[in-house]
Amino acid sequence: MVWYIIRRVLQIIPVFFGATLLIYFMVFALPGDPIIALGGDRGLNPAVADALRERYHLDQPFIIQYLIFIGGIVVGDFGTSFSGQPVSTILAQTFPVTLRLALLAVLIESFAGIFIGLVSGLRKGKLFDSSALVVSLILISLPIFVTAFVAQYVFGIQLGIFRTTVGAGAPWEDLILPAFVLASGSFAYIVRLTRTSVIENLNEDFVRTATAKGLSRPRVIRVHILRNSMIPVVTYIGTDFGTLMVGAVVTEGIFNVPGVGRTLYQAILRGEAPTVVSFVTVMVIIFLVANLLIDLFYGFLDPRIRYAK
Repeated sequence: MVWYIIRRVLQIIPVFFGATLLIYFMVFALPGDPIIALGGDRGLNPAVADALRERYHLDQPFIIQYLIFIGGIVVGDFGTSFSGQPVSTILAQTFPVTLRLALLAVLIESFAGIFIGLVSGLRKGKLFDSSALVVSLILISLPIFVTAFVAQYVFGIQLGIFRTTVGAGAPWEDLILPAFVLASGSFAYIVRLTRTSVIENLNEDFVRTATAKGLSRPRVIRVHILRNSMIPVVTYIGTDFGTLMVGAVVTEGIFNVPGVGRTLYQAILRGEAPTVVSFVTVMVIIFLVANLLIDLFYGFLDPRIRYAK
């Protein structure tokens, strides 16, 4: 197992460098000069503009800029934003908020989606199954901003259960409604994915054998059906965690969440390459680590994978 983890980590390293190189190139290739944009309509003094370009290494070739950036990442230096604030400080302020929002969304979509998908698969063709399919289809079809505005109006304005915007400090209770909205699309996919996996496993020989041996129905469902149905679902949840953090831009904007999405969007508009690349680099690291953990979790779900390793 130790050697397997080491091998997986070694596989992650080239992926990390390749992803960061591609991201840096895309930011580098954006049209316009971000230093000129800092001056607004009045413009900057040429000497000041040259000093800023030298400070942020914008006068260097692309590959030199990238190597300087990677060198800083290795020692924990994410650079400085155009406002003069260290990017690490901005990360420390915004990432915990988005991380909490994404964790809440993953918990909601996982528990609710797996439960409803399991019941729907076990009751294939019944009223519950049909209702679950219709609701999931509606959630998949709706753009997330429509779901957000509807949730704000119904649960925030009409019923008054949740606040329509997130307060200072982004407390957990204020993040519940944005988390529901953020998880809505993924929840629908998990319901359908779990339902399909359960229906497929219901017809497998090991399920019929377990039933023929006299095992109780709840044990057959828990140990043989649900556990074997979780591999594709866990894979989706693992990849979706990183997607939720990146895709929180719209949700954070509507609910005024002071997280990564809103900050990243503003940095892109200002052309702040250090901030954009640093934020996305941390997201890449989180995405890779999440996939590594999911890969290791496969052995718990399926003993055949564990023995093969």
